[in-house]
Amino acid sequence: MCKKCEKVHSGFLKNHHAFTLNKDIKEIFTGLCTKPNHSLKLEYYCKTHNQLCCAACIAKIKNKWNGQHKDCDIYFIVKIKNSVKGNFDKNMKKLEKFSNKIEPTIKELKDIYEKINESKDKLKGEIQNIFTKIRTELNNREDKLYEEIETKYNELYFKEELIKESEKLPNSLKISLEKGKIKENDWEDENILPKLINDSINIENIIKNINDIYGKINDFISKKYLSIKFNLTNEEIAKGLLNEIKSFGRIEIIENNEYEKKEF
Repeated sequence: MCKKCEKVHSGFLKNHHAFTLNKDIKEIFTGLCTKPNHSLKLEYYCKTHNQLCCAACIAKIKNKWNGQHKDCDIYFIVKIKNSVKGNFDKNMKKLEKFSNKIEPTIKELKDIYEKINESKDKLKGEIQNIFTKIRTELNNREDKLYEEIETKYNELYFKEELIKESEKLPNSLKISLEKGKIKENDWEDENILPKLINDSINIENIIKNINDIYGKINDFISKKYLSIKFNLTNEEIAKGLLNEIKSFGRIEIIENNEYEKKEF
């Protein structure tokens, strides 16, 4: 409101109370009940709820707006003045005492919070370290078994290279057979003799290669009824290990007897 309106409200409307906008509304005490539809003065004190009340609050007939404190321990405000004043003086002394201790206490609280976070991070680090070691050992063992599988299969069965080599044989045989179609008197021709000898050597190598491949195939055929499998060594131990992992480790709270209660 402007100054003119504020003067009208303050002069003629006694139940209207103006306050500046820069103040917290909660700190404005008008003397009137703040309950919905209550426009009565706060003339009573409810000891049950430690609260000021108006006549509507303590009405004997309770409805949507009235009678919220009809069954409470009610006093007139004037009757509790002395006891409230005594409590007020005591509480002011307590507030003064608190005001001297509150900032150091907040600082201590922050320090404790930092230590709690450090302790939490340290605890997480310890758990991470243990489980990293476990995972590392498991991964190493897994890799070792993979290597062993490769070795066993290489020892027991042929490699993929054998198939690739055998696939080249038909063409090599065809070429060699073509080269073998020479006339008897060609061996007397000194001009082509080196070539014939080279072809002969290559044919011998091809025959040796064929024999090697057949030897590997025969070796595989003799072992085709063998198989490689993964053995747990001891199934009971394996099951126990899996169950142990599911419940491995626990978080415990340890009582610290050095705790000292603070007094305010």
